[in-house]
Amino acid sequence: MKTKQILVVNPGSTSTKVALYENDAVLWEEEIRYTKDEINRYVHIADQQFMRQEDLHRILEEKKTAVADLCAICSRGPDVYPISSGTYAVDENMMTELMHNPCIEHACNLGAMMTYPLGQKYGIPVFIVDTGLVDELTDEAGMTGIKGVRRRCRWHALNQRAIYRRLAESLGKDIAHTTCVICHMGGGLSVGAHCNGRTVDVNNSMDGDGPMSANRAGSIPNIDILEMAFDQHLSKREIWDKLVGSGGLVGHLGTENLQEIEARIAQGDTYAAKVIDCMVYQIAKEISALCTALKGQVDAIALTGGMAHSDYLVSRIKKYVAYLAPVQVYPGECEMEALYEGAKRVMDGVEEAKHFVPSGKIYHLID
Repeated sequence: MKTKQILVVNPGSTSTKVALYENDAVLWEEEIRYTKDEINRYVHIADQQFMRQEDLHRILEEKKTAVADLCAICSRGPDVYPISSGTYAVDENMMTELMHNPCIEHACNLGAMMTYPLGQKYGIPVFIVDTGLVDELTDEAGMTGIKGVRRRCRWHALNQRAIYRRLAESLGKDIAHTTCVICHMGGGLSVGAHCNGRTVDVNNSMDGDGPMSANRAGSIPNIDILEMAFDQHLSKREIWDKLVGSGGLVGHLGTENLQEIEARIAQGDTYAAKVIDCMVYQIAKEISALCTALKGQVDAIALTGGMAHSDYLVSRIKKYVAYLAPVQVYPGECEMEALYEGAKRVMDGVEEAKHFVPSGKIYHLID
């Protein structure tokens, strides 16, 4: 008879978070960190699988956790191809697509690669929850002004969908009867319109679409990007770096540390204040636009992510959008809890695990 313990594994670019849950309590939690030199030894992210697997096994041994006694394992990702929201069983179809035809090369792909062998060995179900490629856009939201080009979804689905459930619960409702706009503010910044259980519109935060953020430029006039690329003879990678990684606060102020920026503003740095005001304006405008996407039927607005810890930022956003709907704040991200809760819902019979269907497409990797 297996216990009700669920192992959660969340790989990031330079770390792997691991936690053991039982009855909604965390029995233990560890973070395995890697230096850039350790990561840079590998040409492809998938090549890190065995290094990370060994470290996962070591942690399990140190914590005296018997894998055979678990009732389930849940990991982040992978970003194989766009799918609907929910908890998915990791199976051979998913692993084959992940190994041979992933849509995106991202550290989250390592989660299933690290945990599926454990599940196979011990006969334990392995799940993923709300990948970063969750795509439930309406036809109107997905269409663009260029025929054949559809908007892509790359966003903070795991945290946003978890906050969606928390917000609905706070309203005494479930997500099937709740409409809201949720703004995740971190290195990237995603704003989603959630309607009766689906996320019907959201900006592509990973590729820099939408408001500027800590290190992303946000939406930029197309012609200016074209002129920059051709006039300055910039490569695809150089343009990409300007848009994602060295844009936003980093590009303007040389840092994405909000506490440092707020200290500079307190000391009279007027340019820093102007940049933050610009970001606040863009965030508020995106929130307002998605309230329109919901035809104004908005139960609440939620602000979450690391930057939601900043009262300076949050108070200014509220001044723009509080008239639209009540604003609730959920600082930080709850990825580990979201993974656990997704697996638990399936194990408790609250919802059924979805099953992966191969896309039938050949993808060119996006890193």
